[in-house]
Amino acid sequence: MSQHSPGAGRARQDVIYRDGILGRRPRVPTDLARLEAAARRRMSRRAWAYLGYAGAGQTGRANRAAFERWEIVPRMASGVPQRDLTSNVAGTRLNSPIMLAPVGAADLIRRNADVQIATGAAQSGAAYILSNQGGSPMEETAAAMGSVPHWFQLYWSRDEQLVDSFIARAEATGAGALVVTLDTTMLGWRPADLDLGSLPFAHGYGIAQYTSDPRFGELVREHLATAPASDVTVTPGAVRTLMEMSRRHPGSFLSNVRSPVPRAAIETFLDVYSNPALSWQHLAGLRERTRLPIVLKGILHPDDALKARDLGVDAIMVSNHGGRQIDGAISSLDALTDIRRALGPEFPLILDSGIRGGADIFKAIALGAHAVTIGRPHIYGLAVRGATGVADVIANMEAEFELVMGLSGASSIADISAEYLVAR
Repeated sequence: MSQHSPGAGRARQDVIYRDGILGRRPRVPTDLARLEAAARRRMSRRAWAYLGYAGAGQTGRANRAAFERWEIVPRMASGVPQRDLTSNVAGTRLNSPIMLAPVGAADLIRRNADVQIATGAAQSGAAYILSNQGGSPMEETAAAMGSVPHWFQLYWSRDEQLVDSFIARAEATGAGALVVTLDTTMLGWRPADLDLGSLPFAHGYGIAQYTSDPRFGELVREHLATAPASDVTVTPGAVRTLMEMSRRHPGSFLSNVRSPVPRAAIETFLDVYSNPALSWQHLAGLRERTRLPIVLKGILHPDDALKARDLGVDAIMVSNHGGRQIDGAISSLDALTDIRRALGPEFPLILDSGIRGGADIFKAIALGAHAVTIGRPHIYGLAVRGATGVADVIANMEAEFELVMGLSGASSIADISAEYLVAR
């Protein structure tokens, strides 16, 4: 009788059930609703608000409703005892189609969050897209990934030299691709943040790519030399903000408290952070500025997808930013089906926004995605148990996905097609 690997699903179940014999339950819940609740209990009000949705949250609900409109129709007696989860997107070989999405200001949730996320991703062999708004310099986060692939997300700054500096640094870290986020040239209307008066970047969270950058340092010095002195009303809140700025800024806390540089750095960041004038003309010249594969993130319309393909980009990430930018936007999954129809079967697409489990991953691939990204779920794992929590969330999602493949009769990513689905 031939011996076969049990696969990710059965292997994960075996670990959990064996622990259960000893009276141990998973410290990171496998049920996403329970995981979310556990994470919320461990987060500050400000951190939880930052994970909120635009407006009334209609886009977030639409993301979930889109998955629920599709049902899986399993095929029986496939005779395939093992599943191949590997995929290749934009020249990067993935151990499974699960990638970790960039989440800015994650250091609101845990100190050194980006490095902890990278550590958890590396333990699981999952690719991680480093955030432009990280709390650790990209070099430190990339180092924690070891040999596991990482990409770098780029927000297009108002300062073109800063754009080039970020690209050069990403290349030097060994990033496998440059992911240009298109949908955040301005921040969406986010009531949870607004009602707390909370912009994490203004407190020094999520700007480590900037404060570690030589070009940004030049901009800060220019700001200090030219900006007029401004009066600050001294309140307990202002003092707390100064303390946070000083702790988050590179260097010693005592030196930073006495220095005008941390405040100038934040003011400079707010001046250059993102470019509302970003256009297809900017993107057309990007190929000349980097040797990395280019992925455009935030595309939802088939015509924009066709423009991107015609520009020669290497992949598209279909995303509504997890419902955080426009209230009432099309769901990412619905946009994926439209874009796949327009581009044909081969062009690489990644689905971002709304993934909450292995069945969702199966549906996304069946409808045309080559890979998916998860955002809030891995952040919930981070909140509950740090790097180990991130690794557990990835392992659980990969396990469920592999089980759904096996129970549905699919042996590889290439096997999964719309023939496995029916619209409700």
